[in-house]
Amino acid sequence: MSRANLPSMAWLNIWRNRRRTLLTLSSIAFGVMLAILFTGLGDQNWREMIDLAARLGGGHVSIQNAEYLDSPTLRNSVRGSAKLREQALRDAEVLRAVTRISGQIMLSTAGQSYGAGFIGLNPGEEDVQTLSLIDAIDEGEMLTSSRGNQIILGRQLAQNLNVRLKSKVVYTLTDPKGEIIYGVARVSGIVTTGAPTVDSGLSILPIDTLRENLGMAEGEGTQIALFLKDHREADRVAARLAGGLAKDLAILPWHRTQPELAGFIAMKVAGAQLMEMIILVLVAAGIFNTLFVSVMERLREFGIMLAIGFSPVTLFALVMLESLWLGLVGLVGAVIVTAAPYYYFSTKGIDISDQLGLTGTEVAGVALTSVMRVGIYPENALIIALAALTGTLLSAVYPAWQAGRVAPAESIRLV
Repeated sequence: MSRANLPSMAWLNIWRNRRRTLLTLSSIAFGVMLAILFTGLGDQNWREMIDLAARLGGGHVSIQNAEYLDSPTLRNSVRGSAKLREQALRDAEVLRAVTRISGQIMLSTAGQSYGAGFIGLNPGEEDVQTLSLIDAIDEGEMLTSSRGNQIILGRQLAQNLNVRLKSKVVYTLTDPKGEIIYGVARVSGIVTTGAPTVDSGLSILPIDTLRENLGMAEGEGTQIALFLKDHREADRVAARLAGGLAKDLAILPWHRTQPELAGFIAMKVAGAQLMEMIILVLVAAGIFNTLFVSVMERLREFGIMLAIGFSPVTLFALVMLESLWLGLVGLVGAVIVTAAPYYYFSTKGIDISDQLGLTGTEVAGVALTSVMRVGIYPENALIIALAALTGTLLSAVYPAWQAGRVAPAESIRLV
């Protein structure tokens, strides 16, 4: 028989035992479906956490003083931010670049004093794409200018200070020279993020007022936050921009400025990959069993084929083609069975608010989403499909080898 007919023969062979073939195809389809959903759940939720972390502070990539990461004080600042922002925005992957001042602050009222973190920003340069806290303002409003005596507080911090909108707050800071300076502001907004660390320890101030009080130059800040189209490009963007920076500056991707979050995500991704490997092994074991039993049942048939002129290599190729057909049809089945649950979980999601509780759960200051959705990266879906197909083919190697080793004279006598 011509090799050109082998695919047709292999296709007919896999349907000789329909029940067994359908069970094998079901295991491939549902195994791939589980891998897609598990991976998509991780891709979407880690993407949301990374983007939220970027929009809470330093962006996907941060330009800062080379010593700021180890010594985050106002003395280690960045000057000439306008030129640096213009340079960063030339990169096609960079969408936005904003200058900020951040550090520690003491907030006081007539009866209470609490330490907190602060972010100084220009509200004219910020929106929800760079600062997620804008959407979290549930009382009052965002800063109206980069100058003035406004301040925004986290919900729990406002309660601790026993203040409300328009209440007066005195803040204390240490300037770059080490001198203690004071300022007075009125509460213009209160934010509720669901992350206890943020809600109890965040304040937002107008950046130009801070510069004046701290004796900082125009355009000076502690960091320039860059926001990218895709957070996975952070390392490459940092590497491209690093060559044009002065020696006293550093450019860091998000996983360097947020090591706790990066570690948490890496641990979860490793766990998901382990689960997917287990699923792949179980599916491959099922396919191996199907093909091996199929070969053992057809030993007499293979002996006759060898006797009439088929070569061992041809029989090996025939069984491998049967495996390839199983893999390809299984992937088509996977698309069919995955479509509906993927659509549901990508649009509706899974509400886990009851599990998170009233106070919510956070990782490195980033609140976990209460609705988990699915959204797999296309390349990850392709990897899963190729892994399933490769696993199917590998599981057929030994049965195919056994088919080519049949002794015609002995196998023909089998009943």
